[in-house]
Parts: sequence; structure tokens; C-alpha cells
Amino acid sequence: MMKNKLIIGSRGSELALWQSNFIKKELERRNKNLSVEIKIINTKGDKILDTSLSKIGDKGLFTKELENELLNGTIDIAVHSLKDLQTELPKGLVLVAVTKRHKVEDVLIARKKGTTIKTLREGAVVATGSLRRSSQLLHHRPDIKTEELRGNVPTRIKKFLESNWDAIILARAGVERLKLNKYISSIIGVDEMLPAVGQGALGIEVHKDNSLALKAVKKIHDEKTFLAITAERSLLKSLEGGCQVPIGAYAQVKPGGLFLDAVVGSLDGSVTFRKKMKGSKNNPEKLGQQLAKQLLKAGADFVLNDIYERKK
Repeated sequence: MMKNKLIIGSRGSELALWQSNFIKKELERRNKNLSVEIKIINTKGDKILDTSLSKIGDKGLFTKELENELLNGTIDIAVHSLKDLQTELPKGLVLVAVTKRHKVEDVLIARKKGTTIKTLREGAVVATGSLRRSSQLLHHRPDIKTEELRGNVPTRIKKFLESNWDAIILARAGVERLKLNKYISSIIGVDEMLPAVGQGALGIEVHKDNSLALKAVKKIHDEKTFLAITAERSLLKSLEGGCQVPIGAYAQVKPGGLFLDAVVGSLDGSVTFRKKMKGSKNNPEKLGQQLAKQLLKAGADFVLNDIYERKK
């Protein structure tokens, strides 16, 4: 019997390849008679490394080239870090499956084990490529100076080790997936720093007419994670946010329903709006929309409008 074959499109970074290999193994394990190949595709975000994400503009920065190949039929599956996937997908493409979520927190990588945001020295220099992280960091520690940091996970750690910065902040999921845990000084709790929308989860995108891919990929779907990230993505879409805006969100499915916690902050962290809301597991989009409305009503619209004006 001939094996069915599917091609995964993946970015070339170590983390992207870890993610694609993980999905390959899961697909082959759960679909007998299926073989999966990985094709490496460079994205705009991988090529432009000397400019901050917020300045490049973030519509499909790490996804567009993968999506073009899906539309052309040269690949069957695109594997994304969900936090990179824009809330509006191109016509014809669908987010078919979301994997069980890794731990969502950010981590502090400093010179000494046990260093936390609170114990960093006065006037410390912390590097991050994320406005969400810098806004929340500066909210807790206005004395800290932030530096721009781009590149994949091992590159960022290497830059830190060769720099005179006091610390850098990365996503726990990426560091742990690449088994670089020894560099973690402390885990930053979500009470202190909310993650990016979709952080820690992988999103599998396919063409809606690709029946083999649709059927195979659905077997690795995690519904709990999907409900949570749907609420987060709905909030982000309602706020029209992306890499250019400091927005954090974290949803959790609990016995009592779906709980969403979100923050919108100014670039300097001096103003932040944070709210929580409980909603129904049956309508995660509505929960995201309602919490977004509450944040805007509380004053987040002034912060967002100010940021959008500066970008013009």
C-alpha cells in the first residue's frame, strides 16, 4: 500500500524546526500510512534582523511566505508559533488545529540564578524585542532601561552573554523546547507579566480544500487550548493589535467557565489597563470582544490611538 505524503512548511530557525519536527512525529504517530516531509521557507521576519518588529509592520511578518506556499499547493501544512499568526487569515486558509499549550510565562535570563524583575539592580539594562514585555517591565520598574533585541532564541542568548546587558526576557516555551533551561534565572509570573496572545501554543494552518491534510491534522487538535486562544485572538482582533502594540492576554478553561485576563499598556509602561472577565466556553469570541470593549471603555483606546498616531 502506498503511503500518503504531506509536506510541512517551516521557518528555518532551531525553534521553528523543533516545532515542525514535533508536529511531523505527532502526525505520523496518529495517522498510519502517512509520511511527512519538512520544507524550509524563509520569511520576511527572518531576513530583516536589524530593525525592530514594531517598525517593520507586522502583517504576516513570520507567516506570509508560508501562507503563499499553502495557497500555491507547494506545501500542505504550515506550522506557526500561534503568537506570530495574524488574526485575519488569507482567503482559503484555515487554522485547523492547535496543539496542547506549553507553559505560557516569560522568563528572565540574567547573570545570576534567582534574579527576578524585582531584584535587578537600579537602572539595569534589559533587552527585549517585544513592546508587550518592555511596557509591562517598565510598569513595574520605571528605572530600568530597555534595549532592542531580535533574532532566534539561541542567537538572543548568545547576544546577551556577549553583551553588558543585565538581563533579557524570552518566552519560557521557546527556551524550554530547545532545552536551554540552564540560562533561566527566574520565571516571570503571569500576575507580573501577561504573555502574548497564543504564546506557548502551535497553530496548524492548511488550505480548506486539502482533505488529506485536514483529516490528518485534526487528530492532533487540543480543544481546551483552542478555546483559550480563540478568546485571546478575539480580544486582539477587537483591539486591532499586533507586534506594534503592547497587549498581553491569557485565557484559561476552568470548571466554572472560560477566564480571560488582558492588559493594554503605554510604550513607557506609565499607563496600563488590566482587566479580567469570565465567559462561556461555548462562545470564546464573545468573551474576547467583551473584555476588549471594557478595556477600551476604561481608557485603553487613548493609549492605542496614541501609539497608532506615532506609527504614522
